[in-house]
Amino acid sequence: MTTDPNNGRLLANRYQLVELVGKGSMGRVYQAKDMLLGGVTVAVKFLSQTILDQTKRDRFAREATICAVLGEKSIHIVRVRDYGVDEMEIPFYVMEFLQGKNLKNIIKQRPLSLPRFLSMSRQICLGLQCAHQGIIIDGILCPIIHRDIKPSNILVVQDSSLGELVKIFDFGIAKLQSDDTPSPSFMGTLAYSSPEQIEGKQLDNRSDIYSLGVMMFEMLTGEIPVMAETHSFAGWYKAHHYQPPKSFKSVNATLKLPSAIEDLVMSCLAKSPSDRPPSAADILETLETLEERFSKRRKPPQRFEEALSQTSVIAEPKQTLALSAEKICQQASWPKDKPLAEIVFPHLLPTSQEALPTLWIMLPKQEILNRHISTRYNQFLFLMSPHPMMLWITTLHNRPYGPRWLPCYLDLKTAFGQKITRLLAVTGSYHLLLFALEEPQRCINVMTSTIASPQCQLLQEWANTSQTLISVAGPTMSKTLLKQEFEKLKPKILMKLEGMHTESDLSG
Repeated sequence: MTTDPNNGRLLANRYQLVELVGKGSMGRVYQAKDMLLGGVTVAVKFLSQTILDQTKRDRFAREATICAVLGEKSIHIVRVRDYGVDEMEIPFYVMEFLQGKNLKNIIKQRPLSLPRFLSMSRQICLGLQCAHQGIIIDGILCPIIHRDIKPSNILVVQDSSLGELVKIFDFGIAKLQSDDTPSPSFMGTLAYSSPEQIEGKQLDNRSDIYSLGVMMFEMLTGEIPVMAETHSFAGWYKAHHYQPPKSFKSVNATLKLPSAIEDLVMSCLAKSPSDRPPSAADILETLETLEERFSKRRKPPQRFEEALSQTSVIAEPKQTLALSAEKICQQASWPKDKPLAEIVFPHLLPTSQEALPTLWIMLPKQEILNRHISTRYNQFLFLMSPHPMMLWITTLHNRPYGPRWLPCYLDLKTAFGQKITRLLAVTGSYHLLLFALEEPQRCINVMTSTIASPQCQLLQEWANTSQTLISVAGPTMSKTLLKQEFEKLKPKILMKLEGMHTESDLSG
């Protein structure tokens, strides 16, 4: 078995290729590490060397541009982070690395339950809505038509905050709605193409809606609603133009669906674009109403006391331990060596057993009251070089007041940075102690924030790695680089927060 010569290659002096994870007619995709950002895993897609004509180069660059812009606007579209050309003049782009299953393989196992169907369809529509709303090119708003909506182009990943997160990818044949240049040949997947797409007509967003209808029918039944007599262009042309879609009952007589779902899917499958829902927003309205009725509420994240009781080796009853931790936080007073100002700093709070990892925050009293009920979100960024440094991001968010960013830095070459990082990894959570500028003597609110298991594993790895790394510059330079990445990350975090239910993580 020959070894891929690209394995281990350092691309653009930044991305270290690890292994080939996918290939198709348009190119090859590698798992890689972004060495500038502490080895964060990314995916790198190269355009195939066999199709390096200028038209394919332009289409590849356009795919990267579309995904880069749309990925900044919607968490339901794969994000592209970088674009370039290697030393052999082969174009590549860098995107988020996603571990999950494509919808095609999920449907193969069994059709989706109604709650799961509603959740996934809603997320797909949010991504489509974003694409159809368009991007600005040369000062002009240009709607994007995907042209290849199908289960194999939908990826389902597990997200620590949202559960199943659905993303649309492969915008390789996407087209600007304003681009009336005829395609030299049919582009798309025949089984999911709209009648007008097969005819080669000028398309609008309703073509994607037809493809969505085919896919939604398949999500619920495991079958597509129209089937060609022969798998030829002519066979599919006839099926999409003249064959009525199957009814749900003809495929599965025991399937019980709300009539609103059946009506919605059939309206998407209308032969004429004018008979379909005019936009993804119209479909969303129906899906969201149904999801409120039929979807189960998500369980709230595990509370700090539960996490602590599961990871601690102390043979003390859970309830006593939880109460003592909460009480210790409530009795804390603002350190005399800290200024009375809007600041955030990490602190190891001593207890009779072991120190607690905590985050101390001073804000105006009204700001604390405004966020008494809020969603907590945390994320950690690590930079190996020039100096091992971690950015610890905490965000408080609610709909009336938006986000309150609470970032702080941990130097992982210090004993304090090492200890608190390892404690965060072990406990899987931390306390937030809030102090009011007007009443600095006492803590007026205590919140907890849980840390996702993958992040806990990374924290442990970063602490271990930092012990062997050599600092080649001062901590300030690493802080500056991390701050730049944080500013880029803010819009993405905000999109995720706005998609979460505030009720899912309320402070007690």
